[in-house]
Amino acid sequence: MAKPEGENGAEAPSTLIDRRIAELADWRGEKLAHVRALIHRAVPEIVETWKWRGVPVWEKDGIICTGETYKAAVKLTFVHGASLADPARLFNASLEGNARRAIDLHEDDRIDEQAFLQLIRSAAAFNLSKKGKKGR
Repeated sequence: MAKPEGENGAEAPSTLIDRRIAELADWRGEKLAHVRALIHRAVPEIVETWKWRGVPVWEKDGIICTGETYKAAVKLTFVHGASLADPARLFNASLEGNARRAIDLHEDDRIDEQAFLQLIRSAAAFNLSKKGKKGR
């Protein structure tokens, strides 16, 4: 669930994300809204945040992914993507690093919803396992 308001009484991150989707007013807004709904379906207790001067971020025990929008793509960057199993091969960007992985969605791309739901759940489980190790 989204935080009720932003830091220091600022607008709630969910409101800012709603506004971003409306401002895009094209396929990018539709894609961002679609993956946002899938993220909430995968992990209902997810927290939406708004970071780095305008990037939607979804968190559960740490950052799961960000949702950046560019002219030709909606980029979902998973902070710990390199540590996640991706049997459906959703990751198609930022493959060279040791930590992050991303999914670039273009106008005509369709996402495998079941695989994406599993990826979000896996990212949340990974964050929880990292959190548990810190407490030991």
